[in-house]
Amino acid sequence: MLVNLLQLSLVHFLMAMIPGPNTVAVSYFSASISRDAGLKATLGVVLGSAIWVSLSLMGVGVILLEAGGIYRALRIAGACYLIYSGWRMLTASRRSGAASGSVAGVMPTGRSPLLAGLLTTLSNPKSAIFWTSVFVLLVPAHAPPWFYAAVVALIVVQSALWYGTVALTLSTAIARRHYLRLTAWLDRIAGVIMIGFGLKLADELRGELFGR
Repeated sequence: MLVNLLQLSLVHFLMAMIPGPNTVAVSYFSASISRDAGLKATLGVVLGSAIWVSLSLMGVGVILLEAGGIYRALRIAGACYLIYSGWRMLTASRRSGAASGSVAGVMPTGRSPLLAGLLTTLSNPKSAIFWTSVFVLLVPAHAPPWFYAAVVALIVVQSALWYGTVALTLSTAIARRHYLRLTAWLDRIAGVIMIGFGLKLADELRGELFGR
């Protein structure tokens, strides 16, 4: 079973390294506001990851696939959240020359980086489907309870390490100094990326409902 845990660890680490909404959210709070805000956003991402992994182990991913209407509704809500987050970032980018920390209320969750990180992670219900398919392949049949606990702990620790590293790196003095010089452009880039993720999710739904 240790081999299975190592395989799950590798899959998760590789997926975490691929830039996505979670990385954008953590990077944004770390570089534009503070290290503390970045670490709080990281905690939100970690909590969201733990929730999706736990639900997947409970078989919720299969339920979502069977209950197509609920799954689509969750994805629509997720797409709307990502697009709205991106729009708020674009709005903040118009404040050229703004002082550090003045964009703290940009995300739709106001001044709560933790909640922003949590909702960004939860905005992608495809995570439950992804982990369900991974667990079908890599979780042994009739695995003991400690194995399931180890899987959740593994994902939590790796998420904290990876996104925590991102937060610590981008909140350094040199990173923030360069960020503040290009605040407007970097906020625009972050906003466009978040909107792109939301539109991609919306387009997938459009294809499922109406065909390509």
